[in-house]
Amino acid sequence: MLHFTIQQTDPSGARTGRVTVRGRGFDTPAFLPVATQASVKALTQEELVHLKSQIILANAYHLYLRPGLELIRQAGGLGPFMRWSGPTLTDSGGYQVFSLAPLIEVTDDGVSFRSHIDGSEHLLTPRSAIEIQHALDADIIMAFDQPVAHPARREETQAATLRSDRWAARCVEAHRGASDQALFGIVQGGFEPDLRTESARRLAELPFEGYAIGGLSVGEPKDLTFRILAHTAPLLPADRPRYLMGVGTPADMVRAVLSGIDMFDCVLPTRLGRNGTAYTKTGKINLKNARYQDDLGALDPDCGCEVCATYSRAYLRHLHKSGEILAARCLSYHNMHLYLRLMEDIRAAIRAGRCRQFADELLARREENG
Repeated sequence: MLHFTIQQTDPSGARTGRVTVRGRGFDTPAFLPVATQASVKALTQEELVHLKSQIILANAYHLYLRPGLELIRQAGGLGPFMRWSGPTLTDSGGYQVFSLAPLIEVTDDGVSFRSHIDGSEHLLTPRSAIEIQHALDADIIMAFDQPVAHPARREETQAATLRSDRWAARCVEAHRGASDQALFGIVQGGFEPDLRTESARRLAELPFEGYAIGGLSVGEPKDLTFRILAHTAPLLPADRPRYLMGVGTPADMVRAVLSGIDMFDCVLPTRLGRNGTAYTKTGKINLKNARYQDDLGALDPDCGCEVCATYSRAYLRHLHKSGEILAARCLSYHNMHLYLRLMEDIRAAIRAGRCRQFADELLARREENG
């Protein structure tokens, strides 16, 4: 059972709240570090606790294939397996099946695919996607859906949206009475506003404990992302958490909060860190750039994390250029610190009634600095 309390709403429409599920809670707006395979890349669980991460995300598709459900079940579920005591959320694997696995067949029954690991054949259905997540025992689980890429023909988008909504109803039935985990639905509809409206209406009629907006940030222009988001978010039940999946950059998140979004996840903090890029309060810096070769200043003088308080840009650049693992760890740690502090700052701005001003100032700083 999930409880969601809206604590304060800003004039912009942004809101702060508290989600409690199975006795564990987190504050919203919240960023979920992505632990796809039960690990946030380059960071330990202890570091995530130190960074004040309140909830993490893992992926059912990947964990089903490796290490397999039986081992995780024997460990007591995802949290005990990875020694994480906070709330957990698992994605159903719909996005990964359609974007990563070699497909065999897609029908109304489900998706046949081959494992990207060993080529073995599998069938994922709405029921099995829920049963896999029951075995993983995450606190929040997601319905099985069919996203579409950008661009896509309207006929393709419509067929995938209708299928996703039928699958959502079957996920509800598979979950009913079987677990105390919270089940979220995922609104699809591609980049067709009327299809988004229809999907949101159908899903709102189902007893989901939260609602996600899927199928964005899949290669479309940013202005299209936020047009669809601004159209879709108000259609979702206001008394349930709203989750924007796979988004995004700091600028993306602060803009989305203005549409009433409560939850985010994205791989960028650690992916960019592993590739030599650091977020700062004014934008990104790429340490592969030769201009940082002799720069003995802090990575971000306004940050205050342990990396910025200890190491110089020149040293971190040297580590990255030398292929040292420490570079990936340091830059991932710093980026995650920035993301989680940004959420704290957003919550404070909402409580002060100045979220739009906060967003405008952040976006202006990033625009000025490229």
